[in-house]
Amino acid sequence: MWDEFWKLIDAQLKELEFAKGADDVIRILGGSGQGDAHFAGSGGDGTVRASLFTAGWELVWQEADYFWVMKAPDGSMITYVEGDIYRGDKRS
Repeated sequence: MWDEFWKLIDAQLKELEFAKGADDVIRILGGSGQGDAHFAGSGGDGTVRASLFTAGWELVWQEADYFWVMKAPDGSMITYVEGDIYRGDKRS
């Protein structure tokens, strides 16, 4: 069971390396959290942030490893809060 879970997480992280906008991230990660999408693999080897850096995203702001905003190559942004992904800059 856990092997399949981590295979899914690894596949999501790999696909995020090609995400060009917020819509791609939301499609790849899907729902089930508080936000527009949710990443269930926190605590694993890879991170959403590292995969998005590979895709050409820029870090806009970061308060902690679990709370940050990134900007996509297409200009859209996401906010990451403890695994939940929100479309746009939700710092306030």
